[in-house]
Amino acid sequence: MIAVFLRELRLALRHPAEALAAVLFFVIVCALFPFGVGPSPEALARLAPGALVTAALLAALLPLDRLFAAEAEDGSLDLLLTTGLPPAGLAAAKAAAHWVVTGLPLLLATPIASALLALPAEAWGVAVLALGLASAVLSLLGTLGAALTLGARRGGVLLPLLVLPLAVPVVIFAAGAIEAASAGAEPRPFLLLLAAFLAGALPLAPLAAGAALREG
Repeated sequence: MIAVFLRELRLALRHPAEALAAVLFFVIVCALFPFGVGPSPEALARLAPGALVTAALLAALLPLDRLFAAEAEDGSLDLLLTTGLPPAGLAAAKAAAHWVVTGLPLLLATPIASALLALPAEAWGVAVLALGLASAVLSLLGTLGAALTLGARRGGVLLPLLVLPLAVPVVIFAAGAIEAASAGAEPRPFLLLLAAFLAGALPLAPLAAGAALREG
């Protein structure tokens, strides 16, 4: 499992364009909001929590459609499934690598996006933490979606339709945590709920993704 995880990181380092594209998408979407709603800091600050979370989750979706597809096309996925590593372990390693390659760069870009949206500086730390938990959940759900749509026609179109409805609670609580921090309230309940979602997704999503890979 560790070998698969390190292999994914090496492949990402050789082809960093996908991770860079996700970060640029995240920053550009946040930069477009001032043009759409006006430069008023008050209006931007009201929209900032939802805009940050939505832009980050959409950006994290970009590389998911190729999570298993390239290996399925060249036959290496079949070899990985015959190494003795359970399919759930393979899915978990893929999800962890996706979060490291895509989620961590998004967290590094969060202060820039927060500044573009006029989010109060005291809420930036909570924004990073909330997006870290939310993006981890999305990596797990996205791995499940990628396994379910593997081999399907127009799988790249089906994947967001499967994953985004499941991510709605994550969006709500992540935005709630950021909004609470920007208003001077306590964000801890929202963060704990996000952590609970992550604790539930950690065992369940890889098991379901592994079953989909085995059936596929």
